[in-house]
Amino acid sequence: MVSPSKSAAVIGAGPAGLIAAEVLAQGGADVTVYDAMPSAGRKFLMAGRGGLNLTHSEPLPGFLARYREAAPNLKAAIDEFPPQDLRDWSEALGQETFVGSSGRVFPKAMKASPLLRAWLRRLDGMGVKLVLRHRWIGWSGSGDLQFQASDGTAEIDADATILALGGASWPRLGSDGAWAEILDAKGIVISKLRSANSGFTVAWSDIFRERFEGQPLKGVALTSGEHRVRGEAIITRAGIEGGAIYALSAELRGTILRDGQARLTVNLRPDAEIGQLTAKLSAARGKQSFSNFLRKAVNLSPVAIGLVQESAKVSGLTPASLPPADLARLIQAVPVHLNGVAPIARAISTAGGIAFNELDADFMLRRMPGVFAAGEMLDWEGPTGGYLLQASFATGVAAGKGALKWLKS
Repeated sequence: MVSPSKSAAVIGAGPAGLIAAEVLAQGGADVTVYDAMPSAGRKFLMAGRGGLNLTHSEPLPGFLARYREAAPNLKAAIDEFPPQDLRDWSEALGQETFVGSSGRVFPKAMKASPLLRAWLRRLDGMGVKLVLRHRWIGWSGSGDLQFQASDGTAEIDADATILALGGASWPRLGSDGAWAEILDAKGIVISKLRSANSGFTVAWSDIFRERFEGQPLKGVALTSGEHRVRGEAIITRAGIEGGAIYALSAELRGTILRDGQARLTVNLRPDAEIGQLTAKLSAARGKQSFSNFLRKAVNLSPVAIGLVQESAKVSGLTPASLPPADLARLIQAVPVHLNGVAPIARAISTAGGIAFNELDADFMLRRMPGVFAAGEMLDWEGPTGGYLLQASFATGVAAGKGALKWLKS
């Protein structure tokens, strides 16, 4: 335990910041959490609107591989606070968890709000103070933390500081990436913040856009280069998004940044054999419209049929006149040309952030002793499916423990 006279400031009231505050309070520190917004955990609550996906039940070696090149930098933190620990933590707050059919882990309540309320009550009971409407703007000349508050600039002296300000997606919820300029001025190497788990832009025709905006492509297989995923995608006014798209977002983003565009291939009937499809498409169409024929013969949805026609139009083809074998091949490999990445403000998360070589093993900034960093502001990205929250919690725990070690020294 550290002396209660030792103070710790946590900046950012999201999952990484709040769990770091909990670790610090358990260790005896006097903890204050600061946040620019009027309430805590706003992005956490947004993440739970469709069902709070806390973590994933995948065995740890495969789990860690989801973080790609950042996996070695996250391994120690996730080993120390693995998915089962996160589930146990949730259940200790009265929020029992379960494993869904996809292996994803959710609280039984599905929502984030019951968990957040219970968590804030626990933190309050531990003596953690929450100071809202305080936007961090850097350090004073004497090294105190500076905040812009409603009544002017506040300066705070803390024995240890944990930065947990998030990335730059959904800025209206509080994570706007403004911290990058502050740390860059201190010589901290920051990898440029970029959209992750994001949608992409496509030059849809007006007819396709107006008719199919918001429609899901279900049970499809998507391919980008050597990467292939099964899942669902959604047509948007500006392009395409959805779970299967997010799983490929790192590859697609990299290709677009390099080449200015990327080709996505959509298999609308991934479980069918090409010969089977060809045989069904060889049947007489009679007086049916081409759309009705595709719907009945090979069970394509209206949006899938629309995508076939849209793609053929871009390629200068008339799908209704294609030989059955060629049409079958098109259905199993519809090309979609992506011409840009959706704006970072609409992305689920961000890539980039503080370079890991700027941190020591305790998540302390090497250039700024006593200042730690955690969560999405570090240079890693993970797919949706529980990996984002797991790494945010785990790095928050690691930074909290690192700050306790610093305070004891």
